[in-house]
Amino acid sequence: MSLIELFIIAVGLSMDAFAVSICKGLSMRTMSLKNAVIVGLYFGGFQGLMPLIGYFLGIHFQQAITSYDHWIAFVLLVIIGINMIKESFASCESEELDPSVDFKTMTILAVATSIDALAVGVTFAFLQVEILPAISFIGCTTFLLSGIGVKVGTVFGCRYKAKAEIFGGTVLILMGCKILIEHLFF
Repeated sequence: MSLIELFIIAVGLSMDAFAVSICKGLSMRTMSLKNAVIVGLYFGGFQGLMPLIGYFLGIHFQQAITSYDHWIAFVLLVIIGINMIKESFASCESEELDPSVDFKTMTILAVATSIDALAVGVTFAFLQVEILPAISFIGCTTFLLSGIGVKVGTVFGCRYKAKAEIFGGTVLILMGCKILIEHLFF
């Protein structure tokens, strides 16, 4: 997997965390660098950890399913992408806005926004991606975008939440299609 492909996947995966970060920023009265860093660390950390867990699960089953691994990668990425696009239609105003960045709140949000990264980790195992650089890149990308999301939320509110989720979902669907096309025709 090329660096550009990894970057595209990292940005796509980060969009859920970015959208939630916008809502976090919206709930805060003022922008706090400390809170932006905390949000970034939680989201970036979990976005890096979950693909690692998925990778080890995928490695365990890799030998049994190598003949159709590209189909699994395609289906997982398309399902995750469609789900992100569907979530984009939920109103930001209807979500409960809690400015808290405590352990319990952030852990729940970080797990919820990184479940899709677990499935991508399984895909990485099938594609034989070098996992440590990949999860580091994903984690750092998510950290940066989450911090930016907090700032965007404090300045602009919910205006960009839906667009971020639609973009992320579309990117993941397109990456799934690319993987399938490469395996079927090249």
